Amino acid sequence: MTQQLTDLADHLDATDPLAHVRDRFLLPEGVVYLDGNSLGPLPAAVPPALEDVVHRQWGTDLIRSWNTHDWWQAPLRVGDAIGALIGAAPGQTVAGDSTSVQLFTALSAAAELRPDRPLLVTDPDHFPTDRYLADSVARLHGRQVRRIAPADLPEFLDEHGDQVAVISYSPVDFRSGELHDVAALTQAAHRVGAMALWDLCHAAGAMPVHLDDLGVDFAVGCGYKFLSGGPGAPAFLYAAERHHDAWRTPLSGWTGHAEPFGLQADYVPAPGIARARIGTPPILSLLALEAALTAFDGVDLAQVRAKSLSLTGFFLRCADALLAPEGFEAVTPAEPEIRASQVSLRHPHAYGLIQALAAQGVVADMRAPDILRFGVNALYTSHHDVLTAATRLRRITAAGDYDPAPQEAGTVT
Repeated sequence: MTQQLTDLADHLDATDPLAHVRDRFLLPEGVVYLDGNSLGPLPAAVPPALEDVVHRQWGTDLIRSWNTHDWWQAPLRVGDAIGALIGAAPGQTVAGDSTSVQLFTALSAAAELRPDRPLLVTDPDHFPTDRYLADSVARLHGRQVRRIAPADLPEFLDEHGDQVAVISYSPVDFRSGELHDVAALTQAAHRVGAMALWDLCHAAGAMPVHLDDLGVDFAVGCGYKFLSGGPGAPAFLYAAERHHDAWRTPLSGWTGHAEPFGLQADYVPAPGIARARIGTPPILSLLALEAALTAFDGVDLAQVRAKSLSLTGFFLRCADALLAPEGFEAVTPAEPEIRASQVSLRHPHAYGLIQALAAQGVVADMRAPDILRFGVNALYTSHHDVLTAATRLRRITAAGDYDPAPQEAGTVT
């Protein structure tokens, strides 16, 4: 069976139309990196870009670079570059701040556009910050939160839709890798007059999203996962153009003013997406993200999606043949249409196994209490990477060559 899997990996990698894109990343020698769904690797374009920003733009041109190197427009320029990857026409996406800040902005703005509706609806299995911020926005706006699983949302909206201000979901379950139907759930929200907000952290750059075509109202996402913008890279906020005249942002920062250098006493929001700007842009990280996005130049996201499904499908096949006999259970759906860009496996010793894998040159992560996650990125992951991870994991498990102790509190996983 291992030889059959090796032969198949050889064939799939030899016919991969995106194989050349791997050279756009500085991957460490001898490391199989399957954690890009947490932190993308370093794109080759980033170090020279930062070298220029630090030594020439900042070091030599100093404060003049806000104009001469167009630093001031970086949030909008980088936002449009991200917008091109998520199906957004120019002028609807801004980059800056963290995902949590952008989510707070989007949730608050969406809720205010439906002032007479008391409910904010979100996924009970959403990433924690999404759940925490839904509670925070509800408290500040005098609303209530309902936690409804995506599969149950259409029925809930049929019964309570006239009370729902906004639904807040992710296309991807961050633990299992299950892919939800953005189109169907957005349409279900709109049928009852609710706003639809999507967290694209695990989708942007991994698959086509088509925000404009789907009629999404708001979306947010991070810059450090599949976009590979670096640790803590700026997040992004999308607001559909049809809301630009009416929406209000909760944080009225000076850079979101219509005339930021007029230094007026009262706040007047900038037109369009620019009003979502809050404070001084983090130029070093923004320009690192801008350079990272060039890894997508000339890349067809339909091919990215097709290769991603090939990689995850192959991993599931490896898991069935090599890992199921060792006690691993696949959590990620086998059906391609509901599978995102990761494979999650369940094992009671997930933490120790992930640590042992890292010591063997395979970097992945885990989510408490018992999920091993393997993220694939079609821009640089190969089928042989996947096979290497599965074979090394089988060897470690069969030999008992790992510490079964649970993770310690506070440990980054």
